Amino acid sequence: MNWKARAKALKIQIPAIFLALSDAQTPFLAKALAGLTVAYALSPIDLVPDFIPVLGYLDDLLILPGLAALTIWLIPPSVMARCQEKAQGLWADGRPRRWYYALPVLALWLLIAWCILKAFFR
Repeated sequence: MNWKARAKALKIQIPAIFLALSDAQTPFLAKALAGLTVAYALSPIDLVPDFIPVLGYLDDLLILPGLAALTIWLIPPSVMARCQEKAQGLWADGRPRRWYYALPVLALWLLIAWCILKAFFR
């Protein structure tokens, strides 16, 4: 599978992982890892900034797909199949239809930035 196909598959897997969070049949460990995966995918700040040559794209090429693969491995196959079916309709024209799910993650990063600024200018 080439990189473009994997990226396209990731667009379906991340929303499916998000939907698996609310499924009662998803085990607790899978829910915890799913929450981390979705938060990292929606986060505007990367673990390694993209402007760092080569290393900056590691999170896009390794970390996020690795988290997604581990999460999918922990979710029961029947739950994942059901969530992938539901996730097909969550993307419209290559964009997420429910973009407002990213607002809590953005609010968390703004809170962290505010705390850092407050500590810096103290």
